[in-house]
Amino acid sequence: MKNFYKNRFKRLVSNDEDKDDPSFWSKTLRPHPLGEFSIAVLQASETMEDHAQVETSRHGTFIGVYDGHVGDDASRFVVEHLFPTFVKFVKEGMSVGDAIRESFSSTDEEFLEMVGRTREAKPLMAATGSCCLVGIVLACGTVYVANAGNSRAVLGGFLDSHIPKDFVVEQLSEDHLASTSDSVKQSPVSPAQLGDPNIVELNTGARGFVQGTRAIGDAYLKKQEFSLQPEYPRFRRPEPLTRPLSTAEPSIRAHSLQPNDRFLIFASSGLWEHLSNQEAAEIVLRTPREGIARRLIRAAIKVAEKKSGVRYAIMKLLGEGGRLACHNDITVVVVYTDHEMIGRASVDTSITGASIRGFIDAETASDFSLLDEVELMK
Repeated sequence: MKNFYKNRFKRLVSNDEDKDDPSFWSKTLRPHPLGEFSIAVLQASETMEDHAQVETSRHGTFIGVYDGHVGDDASRFVVEHLFPTFVKFVKEGMSVGDAIRESFSSTDEEFLEMVGRTREAKPLMAATGSCCLVGIVLACGTVYVANAGNSRAVLGGFLDSHIPKDFVVEQLSEDHLASTSDSVKQSPVSPAQLGDPNIVELNTGARGFVQGTRAIGDAYLKKQEFSLQPEYPRFRRPEPLTRPLSTAEPSIRAHSLQPNDRFLIFASSGLWEHLSNQEAAEIVLRTPREGIARRLIRAAIKVAEKKSGVRYAIMKLLGEGGRLACHNDITVVVVYTDHEMIGRASVDTSITGASIRGFIDAETASDFSLLDEVELMK
């Protein structure tokens, strides 16, 4: 059985085609309180629209995947504001769940205010938004997953043993898409609007990318005052906006890690356009930890090659922007959870926090350590 899996994923492990790809960035295994994590990013857009961060401290790990669209203004704003706002709210006494919800709302309000201040100089910023996926893995073994949009968090583990047939995959986040009726039951888009061709056009971008019904930003979908002029026909509606068509309200789920839970995958839609939850989880389960986030992106590229008919060697020559015909920006964070570590790291004062962001090689101290003396289980 071991040789079967080794051979099955041999190409994924040994493939070095991406070594000379300047659009590919990764950090292989780094420590966090419950194990190790890996992060990788692949740029396709002319301006990288995905932003990501991992913040660690002895009490937990904060993972943020921000999938921007119509530019990077919103995702860049989110990576600068969402995490510090969350830390501020927790320090003020909010529970983790409430702090997450309020940090999404506050960050959205601040971004829309900026859109209003700069609308004459940068009118298209009203169409800029960012799907936001946040994971908080606490040293006590509790995981919070918050999502607004179509990025996704997946949990991989076993039932009662470690035999392959007992491997299970669970999606911990909700997908918020205008094209799926389940996701809009609690979204601003009514079932009647789903049949409106204007809604479909409004929420569908190039490359089959479907914009979520929830995001930070997308001001033109939230307030009539941010409606765009006729020179931007892609974002024009034939009638006035009478109710918001998008919200920054995240769906939030808390999960208590079990002994057989093994890892979490947090990724932008660029990965899930090419790999299913099961396919991604099997790669994490069956291949070495070292370089795992990068390996998942390589697997997505192989699928993109088949879909587009363009070999990866040619994709690299197309450069940023030209690659969008083949794949989207992709961000992946894989977090391994070692159950025996639960409860240990939170009392180990020697553990120092680190802050890592996509495409930035410097690792700096994380403000997550400001919560080391705060009760995070409220």
